[in-house]
Amino acid sequence: MYSIVSTAIVCGIQSVVIQVEADVCDGMPAFEMVGVLSSEIKEAKERIRAAIRNSGIRLAPKKITINLYPADLRKNGTVFDLPIALAILSGYGRIPQKYLDGILFAGEISLNGEIRPTSGILPMVLAAREAGKHVVCVPQENVREARVVREMTILPGKNLMQVIDLIQKFSQHPWEDLPNNRDNIERTRIKYQNEDCDFAGLHGQKVLKRACEIAASGRHNMLLLGSPGSGKTMAARAVSTILPPLAEEEALELAKVYSVAGLFGQREKNFIERPYRSPHHTISVAGLAGGGAVPKPGEISLAHKGVLFLDELTEFQKPVLEVLRQPLEERGIHLVRKSGSFFFPADIMLIAAMNPCNCGYFPDRNRCTCTRAVIGRHLNKISRPLLDRMDLCVEVQRPALSALTAKEPEETSSEIRDRVGRTQFIQQKRFHGTGILYNSQIPISMMGQWCGMEPEAEKLLKESFEQLELTARGYFRILRVARTIADMEGAEKICRCHIRESLLYRCIDRKMWEWE
Repeated sequence: MYSIVSTAIVCGIQSVVIQVEADVCDGMPAFEMVGVLSSEIKEAKERIRAAIRNSGIRLAPKKITINLYPADLRKNGTVFDLPIALAILSGYGRIPQKYLDGILFAGEISLNGEIRPTSGILPMVLAAREAGKHVVCVPQENVREARVVREMTILPGKNLMQVIDLIQKFSQHPWEDLPNNRDNIERTRIKYQNEDCDFAGLHGQKVLKRACEIAASGRHNMLLLGSPGSGKTMAARAVSTILPPLAEEEALELAKVYSVAGLFGQREKNFIERPYRSPHHTISVAGLAGGGAVPKPGEISLAHKGVLFLDELTEFQKPVLEVLRQPLEERGIHLVRKSGSFFFPADIMLIAAMNPCNCGYFPDRNRCTCTRAVIGRHLNKISRPLLDRMDLCVEVQRPALSALTAKEPEETSSEIRDRVGRTQFIQQKRFHGTGILYNSQIPISMMGQWCGMEPEAEKLLKESFEQLELTARGYFRILRVARTIADMEGAEKICRCHIRESLLYRCIDRKMWEWE
């Protein structure tokens, strides 16, 4: 007897619907599975046999053939256990085929028939909705994750027998909704923004705060250079508190990344809060960019639509830093493996912090004991191409005691966030319908249209290009930052003062490379 059950497989952060076909017929008892399968799927037949038997179901010895199609797509993972078991039971006539139609199943089965949680459920539910299915059966532990998707009915699976009873009752008496089924995004919006690091706690440092606001307003990358204890790390953490909340579409895309990585719980309670990731400097290339035989997202993708902070930048291995160059330009990562090609989004705002020398106190010669050669070797750990991708380079000075002890209240992150939101609204209005959201994303071909300059501003930029020996990339990044500064002031055209301020945030890279 023939039966068919729908499931899905995750490829990158996207999901593809897979059909599980089962043919049960008389003949020499056998259990064959075909369809370009990984080892964990081939081993599933032993789990499924034991699960069916331990669930109290006795099946006559017959020839069982399972096919997973499309056959040209390699299947991996353990989400196929439940759909294969149900397809076999339907092939034996234990479950009517009509009970299985229109439902997508996913879940791993233990030897005693319990349904175990799995990663990547969110993209699977989205794939089911795109395929026209409105009912999905997932492990009990994955139910809250699945309910993020609107207009879907989620059936919670605890064990094999419970799933069989559940789909039978649902088929005979379909209900519009399950209890608490419409959690969706509303319940996850209770908390917004981690206010543990507020700009109100950063005393003094007006230049640093100004640079952070510019970076947040245009989503520009930023490098902070300064001595230990000057406030670099605190400022980087506080930047995430001045970014406007994620739009629903952005939040759902980011949740897919965390779902595939098996970290959905980290996003559930802060669904619209932009991520802040700060990996340790011992991280590997695969840990940062993603990897594995079946690639999983790395820290770059987990920071998608948010902030990736690299503290102690010169302590990272050079190959790890160089892997950032392409994602910063393309806002995504393509990984090619034997099992296929995978794409992970990486639209990040990179903030990096480093000391100016090994001891951290240069150019204060009263405290710094590093030689010129030592300083040069320290700074040379950062390649010029990577430095060129930093829109703002800020020299963070040690705050004065008077600033630390001042009683006047500092501006809060909430107040700055309102201004950042207004500036970003100007950009989104300007770029409406183009797929561009922020000034940092302006393509070179559109610079003339969106980055109009006053004659004096254009003259200053031309002079600076020669004097600072800027690269083409550096030239256009200065222009993008100037566009953001102009937007913050509500100016239609870029003025000389906007270019001058933007140049101030590029002078530091010339200082660094004087030590080569």
